[in-house]
Parts: sequence; C-alpha cells; structure tokens
Amino acid sequence: MQALVECIPNFSEGRKPKTVQQIAEAITAVETACVLDTHIDPDHNRSVITFVASPEKVVAAAVNAVRRASELIDMRAHQGEHPRLGATDVLPFVPVRGVTMDDCVRLAHAAGKIIAHELSIPVYYYERAALRPERVNLEDVRRGALELLREQITTHPERAPDEGLARVHDSAGAIAVGARPFLIAFNVILRSSDTAIARQIARTIRARNGGLPFLKALGFRLHTRALVQVSMNLINYEVTGMAAAYDAVHREADRLGVEIASAEIVGLVPRNALDRNAEYFTKLENFSEAKILEHQIDQCSSV
Repeated sequence: MQALVECIPNFSEGRKPKTVQQIAEAITAVETACVLDTHIDPDHNRSVITFVASPEKVVAAAVNAVRRASELIDMRAHQGEHPRLGATDVLPFVPVRGVTMDDCVRLAHAAGKIIAHELSIPVYYYERAALRPERVNLEDVRRGALELLREQITTHPERAPDEGLARVHDSAGAIAVGARPFLIAFNVILRSSDTAIARQIARTIRARNGGLPFLKALGFRLHTRALVQVSMNLINYEVTGMAAAYDAVHREADRLGVEIASAEIVGLVPRNALDRNAEYFTKLENFSEAKILEHQIDQCSSV
C-alpha cells in the first residue's frame, strides 16, 4: 500500500471561494497529491484544505499551497474572528500510512526551510516539530496573532522565528509549521448572540483550565447567523472524543440557560471517532460519508 502523509493547511480566507479553489489547484498540480476536503468559513474568514500525498511529494504540494496563498491573500486587509499568523496560518503534517511521526517532523522542517528561504515568510515550528519547548502548543506560538507579532518580531528575541529573518512578510505575515497526530476540529453552535457565554463555556471545558483532557476551546461570534460558537480541537480523540466534548458544552449551556442549535465537524474524522448513537450526531450539520477520512482516501485511490 502506498505510504501517505496528510496535510491540513489553514488559510486566512473564507469569503472568496475562487481563491480557495486556486489554492487547492496548486496542491493537486503535484503528482500523488489529492484534496480530500475543503471547509470554507466566512465568519472565521478561514478555510481548511485537507489533502494527502506521498512522503516524497507532500512537501512540494504544501509549499505550492503556501506560495499560492501568499500571492492571493493580503493580510494587511484581512479581518476575521479566528486568531491567525498569516495567509497560511498553520501547516501540519500527519502520518497516515507507512510513515512515522519522526518522518513527519522531518517533512515539516524541510517545508519550513523552503517557505522561509524561498518565500521570505518567517516560520515557527510547533507540536512535535517544535525546536523550543515553549512552542509546542500552537496557542503559545500564535498568542496575540499577527498584530502582536508585527510589533514584537524585531524587538523581542523570544518572538524570533525558527526559520527566516525576524521580519513578517508584508502581505503574507508568518506561518506555523508542525507535525502532530490526527486531531478533530469540532464546533457546537449555541442559540445565543452573546459571545461572552461561548467564551465562558470554552474556558470551563478546555484542558488548560482544568476541563477535559486534550481539549482546546475558544468562543466566537458567527456574524452571518447572529449566533455564537464553541470552537474545539480534540487533540487526542481516543481520550476525549466528540461525545464527551459535546456533553460538556451541553452541561454548561444548560447551566447558563442556553440551547444548542447544532454541531459541525471541520475537515474530516476517522471512522472510529464517530458515534452514530450519541446525541451530538443528531445535531451535526450536513454530515455525509464524505466527512470520513478513510472514505475520502479510498475515493482518491480509485481515481
């Protein structure tokens, strides 16, 4: 069976589908690269493209995507709810088949060197690819987002990049490049327009505040829907899965007198992560078999 690496770049554009399509085309221009899923979010002004490629070709496909994003997205005009560092905000490499985490660390470092030295975009390594312990957690790397990084990158030595000059790219900003296990991006939408409620729930349930293990959470307003959202990353879904995350949000929402409107999966999920009998499953928006990682890989393999 062909060795495969998954790459899930996040781009700071969620309101121009044509731009996201052009970035996806830059990925698939590379041999063996196959786009599995594209998620476009106008409220976050952010898109997530999930693709797989052979270990020999995945860096070329990833760099193509970052290069095209740097040409099409101008961070000087960007506005959105989600914290971000640049046109391509994060670029994680994930082992899927026939590769190890160490292989993905090497791939992340190879991609980072090219991005820094050929595209002049400063690179910060995170998760398993981190070179400094204080940069393992993405939220620490991205603290203050691009606005604060612009101020500090030249004056605070601790904000210097791992690759490239200590200067943000004028239009493309900076980028975090990492290697990590598979995570699930899972959101719960509340019937409320009060962002403070979503943020309070996020603070209560996330791991760093003593909540559920391996759960990251933030609260956002969805301007297009006049609702708010608890946005979560499940970084070890075998310990804290979607059912546990949803139930925790539900308990806090009940305590605050707020109803749950719906839930959504951003990107793809492994088949074994789904519990079709759980309450969250009945709340999922637009779920189909196309959200299952293995299904999409099989579809790519059959093309």
